[in-house]
Amino acid sequence: MTGCDAIVVGGGPAGSSCARRLGDAGWNVVVLDRAPFPRDKVCAGWLTAAVFPLLDLTPEEYRASGATLQEITGFRTRVIGRQPIETRYPRTISYAIRRCEFDDFLLRRSGARLFGNTPVSSIHRRGERWVVNDRFEAPVIVGAGGHFCPVARHMRGGPDTSVPVVAKEAEFRLNGDPGALAADLPELLFCHDLQGYAWCVRKEGYVNVGIGRRGSQDFNRHVQAFTGLLDQTMNIRTPAGVQWRGHAYLAWGVGPRPVASDGVLLVGDAAGLAYPESGEGIRPAIESGQMAAAALIGAGGRYSADALGPYAATLERRHPPRKPGSRASDTVSAALGRALLQSSIFTRHVVIDRWFLRSRMPRLTFQPSFPAPLPR
Repeated sequence: MTGCDAIVVGGGPAGSSCARRLGDAGWNVVVLDRAPFPRDKVCAGWLTAAVFPLLDLTPEEYRASGATLQEITGFRTRVIGRQPIETRYPRTISYAIRRCEFDDFLLRRSGARLFGNTPVSSIHRRGERWVVNDRFEAPVIVGAGGHFCPVARHMRGGPDTSVPVVAKEAEFRLNGDPGALAADLPELLFCHDLQGYAWCVRKEGYVNVGIGRRGSQDFNRHVQAFTGLLDQTMNIRTPAGVQWRGHAYLAWGVGPRPVASDGVLLVGDAAGLAYPESGEGIRPAIESGQMAAAALIGAGGRYSADALGPYAATLERRHPPRKPGSRASDTVSAALGRALLQSSIFTRHVVIDRWFLRSRMPRLTFQPSFPAPLPR
């Protein structure tokens, strides 16, 4: 039996951020992940500028590690079938990374003991301690394993019944002429019903393309239409042998998911924390991992649900539960949204500044959700 102070299930940004903060406080932390590292992750790999300060890291330090880091200075946005709008800024506003590099970098930097290629097969309580796989034992377990996290499933007592955002994406080396796809200008292509969007993101010598939508109804049809669009009008062809990979996550804040129990905390996608307007998940994953570590350290050895309750309360304030509107209101919002997305002013100050870059702006009464997985 391997004993430790905390078991973190999942080695992504949420898990590694939590492990690093706990390790800095002197905790003995074990990270379990079903994949060997470095590993691929279904994600467009887009970071808002606030992510690097959260990590006590500069873009220059990250690039010096040899990792891919693409600076972004604007976006091209459009409803599919309509003319694009270019929105440019006089500075770098965000970055694109490759998750296979980014997650491995953060996990190695955390200093935690990693047990990769270790899927969770069992979780049970033994007195005041948690036992995972009949091999690892600790008073605290942190669920950081994404939408299908086994810790979250154990806490709920069964599978998640919420309707997630579903996505497919592909990432590959860019060979030949990139066409009109500028390195610093990712493309966002909103579906006609505004129930999701597609994207094309350059990452130096790589490109990531994908599409995500709320729910799985007719999803494959939308994927096929997008791949045809890439080939026919954008001159982007997915090389032979490259697989489109699937993913799912919640994009409605904390929602119905419990996030704290006796000796258990959920972080990142396991807690359903992706921003509903953009689908960004990396920043809330890092924030929640650091918040979970602070809550555990501040609990002073008391890990009951009540002692860990402040963590859940803080998450609810940052990610208030949201309810989708009626079908009629969704139809009206979609029609209005398509019109507004033709406005360069609305696109810049609302869609990009507020929803994607999370700039401080007054809250608007009209705020449709575009729950796609670009930043994941």
